[in-house]
Amino acid sequence: MHGLGNDFVVLDARTSALPTMTQGVARALADRRTGIGCDQLILLEPDDTHAFRMRIFNADGGEVEACGNASRAVALLHGAPVTIATGGGPITLEPTAGGARVDMGAPRFEWDAIPLAYPMDTFSMPVGWPMDNGALESPMAVNVGNPHVIFLVDDADAVPLDALGPVIEHDPLFPERVNVNVASLVAPDHLRLRVWERGAGLTRACGTGACATAVAAIRRGLVQSPVRVTLPGGDLDIAWAPGGTIMMSGPAAESFRGTFDWDEYA
Repeated sequence: MHGLGNDFVVLDARTSALPTMTQGVARALADRRTGIGCDQLILLEPDDTHAFRMRIFNADGGEVEACGNASRAVALLHGAPVTIATGGGPITLEPTAGGARVDMGAPRFEWDAIPLAYPMDTFSMPVGWPMDNGALESPMAVNVGNPHVIFLVDDADAVPLDALGPVIEHDPLFPERVNVNVASLVAPDHLRLRVWERGAGLTRACGTGACATAVAAIRRGLVQSPVRVTLPGGDLDIAWAPGGTIMMSGPAAESFRGTFDWDEYA
């Protein structure tokens, strides 16, 4: 499945158990040359308190807490409104024509909720990273089930995100690593966004990144909700008011179904 080109292998173990997922198996399945190939592997499992649980493994095999695009794909697969468990907390999914609407929960701004390595103002962080034409600096940090740092810049396309993304992702300031977003203003209700996703690299789309970036721009007074966020793969619509939860709407699609021999990837 995919959401705006951010693609997933979805394994449905809600009613039929699968062997134990490991970092090695997830990484092997995600490999685009020798596996099935994906940005994230999604595992659906039974849950004691919600309809089911969605687990998310990045292409490097690491398990992460949230994925907005995968949430829309899972809503489409499930086919009915539902509240599910994720590592970042419960989320509510509702399929729509050609996609889904997802309540991603409330954003967090406390330094230890991001988390950061030490106390810091997350509204305008007093940090920066040099680049050839200046510096990428004064970002905002937001946790939307997973950690994001957002740079609001004049031209998102001018930032060498392929070079700076991994540097910022692995900076000691972010003990759980971080997703790196660079965004520029198109209109009072429209942002252009590029994302370096931890464990996956440059991505065509990132749902949680769109959520975090819209929240950051609303807090900075640059845009008003709802916000259209344009990523390389297409558009998402994000609505948020301070004190409330984030509503994300956008497309999702199934690409194909198939089978594989688990032992070949273990």
